[in-house]
Amino acid sequence: MSRIIDTGLKELSATLYRMGELAHRAVLKALIECIEGREAHKEVREMADTLLAMADHIEDKAFELIARFQPVASDLRTIKSYMKIAYDFARFGRYALDISSINKQIGGLRNCEEWINSYVKEMSEKTSEMVRLSIESLKSHNTQIAEKISEKEKEVDRMYFEFLDELIKCGATTKCAVSSVLIVRYLERIADHAAYICESIIYIATGQKEVLR
Repeated sequence: MSRIIDTGLKELSATLYRMGELAHRAVLKALIECIEGREAHKEVREMADTLLAMADHIEDKAFELIARFQPVASDLRTIKSYMKIAYDFARFGRYALDISSINKQIGGLRNCEEWINSYVKEMSEKTSEMVRLSIESLKSHNTQIAEKISEKEKEVDRMYFEFLDELIKCGATTKCAVSSVLIVRYLERIADHAAYICESIIYIATGQKEVLR
């Protein structure tokens, strides 16, 4: 039998999914901007601002559901997790804006050594796949999809530290060193938040708190 609160939970889920899609686009646009030397800062900022507004809306709606419908334990678990996921998506937007700002202020990677561009591009692709998996697991509440992210997160972490080691050895120019280190650090943080989202999905579905990092 359908409950009134179920409609509210479905609305929260639908808003979160739209938020995830927007966050993914923001990250991709910022990365393409930096790697290919394009100009998209204004658009990325607008998307980041929209994501913050959507996160606030989800938080307000979540508190409204709690106040009006006195949700049971499983509902509270879902509401709490949705609020955390909204924050994670908002962080995607913030990191996308940070990456875009590197292009605007320092010049991104347009004049960097080829190996730096190739490495950052590969790490970007892996991180983007993690974002996609986190959105897919949210849409279906599929714990098997969520669990796939663990190994990918470890791979991104490994690439992050390997890049730092390689950068020290090669002696890249100052602008390239600063730009690339910041970008790979933001990618590593985006990967972490994608893992947090999948941890929340597992918690919603099973009630178990798992660490996928």
